[in-house]
Amino acid sequence: MSDRTPETTATPDDARASLEALRAEIAKAVVGQDSVVTGLVVALLCRGHVLLEGVPGVAKTLLVRALAASLQLDTKRVQFTPDLMPSDVTGSLIYDARTAEFSFQPGPVFTNLLLADEINRTPPKTQSSLLEAMEERQVTVDGTPRLLPDPFLVAATQNPVEYEGTYPLPEAQLDRFLLKLTVPLPSRQDEIDVLARHANGFNPRDLKGAGLRPVAGPGDLQAARAAVAKTSVSPEITGYVVDICRATRESPSLSLGVSPRGATALLSTARAWAWLTGRDYVIPDDVKALALPTLRHRIQLRPEAEMEGVTADSVITSVLAHVPVPR
Repeated sequence: MSDRTPETTATPDDARASLEALRAEIAKAVVGQDSVVTGLVVALLCRGHVLLEGVPGVAKTLLVRALAASLQLDTKRVQFTPDLMPSDVTGSLIYDARTAEFSFQPGPVFTNLLLADEINRTPPKTQSSLLEAMEERQVTVDGTPRLLPDPFLVAATQNPVEYEGTYPLPEAQLDRFLLKLTVPLPSRQDEIDVLARHANGFNPRDLKGAGLRPVAGPGDLQAARAAVAKTSVSPEITGYVVDICRATRESPSLSLGVSPRGATALLSTARAWAWLTGRDYVIPDDVKALALPTLRHRIQLRPEAEMEGVTADSVITSVLAHVPVPR
């Protein structure tokens, strides 16, 4: 690492090096899960949001906290519960008896990185309180729009819907997430490493004590986003993305295929991945690498397909295997 601080202006190469350093920094707190970390970085580059899904206890919350600590970003956490109100997320008007006026009290959504913990534990009314924030980057209270800071990313965690006490996210809410990342159970060796760390005194509530420090900041993100925007996309790649998304609409296993918005999202994430890997142009492998996390939550299986054990991932994998790859 150079002596450059995260606040100073970064070149594209500096920014890429800083974002690559995130893996090593987050690894101080989280064992494995490199693909999930990469997905979070891609979402930041694309100004998107991330839905993390996994069973309880696989470090979903710790991942987001470690990312925020390594990126020098302001972060807030909301624990979504059945009794949470929309105003608890967005903020509300508070009456001040001293001035006899109402003043706006910002909610936790006014931050750079919002951790929406167990978002499917709260009813749809409160889930929908994030719709405007995620799409428009603003919150409207009492008819007055209020802009959110930049960068702004919602990292929501959820347990699989077959667990009791959950409310499946509606399609409109799911479509606001750029990526849906599955957080798997660790391998045997990774789980041994986790236990060894805890035996040696690791405290997941004290990330500073674990040695985490900021290795990137808003300047790095700004430079990286500008570089991603210059990453070239050939007409053949654009056609490839469209063909993949159109193929999902024709799949007999699906009642809902990928929309044009999903195609735009796939192209955006492929560009970010291409830049992260050191290229200024997109190749088909970039599209394939991001197809599953970008598209898996944008399709809907037919009930009979679900009964036969078909999954969203298996449908997308099949589509990728059959759509011709441009040379």
